[in-house]
Amino acid sequence: MSKLRRRVTLLVALTALVVGCATTPPENVENICAIFEDKSSWYKAAKRSEERWGTPIHVQMAIIRQESTFEFDAKPPRRRLLGFIPWTRPSDAYGYAQALESTWDWYKEDAGRRFADRDDFDDAIDFVGWYTHVSQRSVGISKWDPYNQYLAYHEGHTGWQRNSHRGKRWLTNTAQQVDYRAREWGAQLRRCEEDLDDGWWFF
Repeated sequence: MSKLRRRVTLLVALTALVVGCATTPPENVENICAIFEDKSSWYKAAKRSEERWGTPIHVQMAIIRQESTFEFDAKPPRRRLLGFIPWTRPSDAYGYAQALESTWDWYKEDAGRRFADRDDFDDAIDFVGWYTHVSQRSVGISKWDPYNQYLAYHEGHTGWQRNSHRGKRWLTNTAQQVDYRAREWGAQLRRCEEDLDDGWWFF
């Protein structure tokens, strides 16, 4: 193997390694401080989104945790034909934030981020910040209200106004889990945020 070919092979291998490390979920997805210690660039992205849209970091992160468990290429599970044959997916939701393509297009136009990708964490958390901001602006949901923010995120603003979540016990239970996790993560973040802000990666 020539020296040039060896260098190209090494470069490809290193690139694959870096990309792989960048897209794997955090080892501990249940503690927000552990997540940001593992993924230091995510804290910077979350901080930017909070500063831009006003939604607390822990609320944004709790929504993403529920939607994808921080899997960059998450998709809704396939339906089953006859109970066992893999079939179509219920929607085209994709990425960290499980954003629908139509909603993502709205976000890119409204937020001025036409090159945003659903499988990029920086873009995904900015999307969540933007969506919760729209929820507050259009239907009056507080950005500090994880329960109703999640319901509006899942059902859409019109659906939330029509109380489409009523009768969906599984959904209200999920929203309660998001609410609990967000409040727990808010308390955790208060204990580690100063150290995260002091980290060299923040600048």
